[in-house]
Amino acid sequence: MTRSILDSLSLPAPTEIEAAVRGQRELATYLSTRLETQKISIQDSDDNFHQIELPTSSLMLLMTILGELAAGNAVQVVPVHAELTTQEAANILNVSRPYMVKLLEEGKLPFHKTGRHRRVLFADLMRYKAQRDKDSIQAMQELADQGQELGFY
Repeated sequence: MTRSILDSLSLPAPTEIEAAVRGQRELATYLSTRLETQKISIQDSDDNFHQIELPTSSLMLLMTILGELAAGNAVQVVPVHAELTTQEAANILNVSRPYMVKLLEEGKLPFHKTGRHRRVLFADLMRYKAQRDKDSIQAMQELADQGQELGFY
């Protein structure tokens, strides 16, 4: 059985949360978003420093990750072109797998088959989720407006 890209999520330990808070603050202090790349130093277990050059975009992503860890959240990086199983996609949308399959079969989300198994691109799933969330907010706003018009609070 192949290992899923969404396996093995675990919440950060208290020491990891503290390190993430400190790391995010330190990184924010020195990060310059005007540069394409930046050099950082890594200290190994023998106290030797090694300078590496990284894209600024990766350091910005690292700051976001550290922020989530500092808040006690589990974090996983998923490539945009990652292929998800129907169960993984259902978990992200917080729906059942049969409902997810129904969405796919009704053409509400693009998918392809790998053998007999349906696969959904992460990017397509995120587009669908964003549209679903937008539609939901719009519907709630319309209900709130209607309630205001009818004198309900």
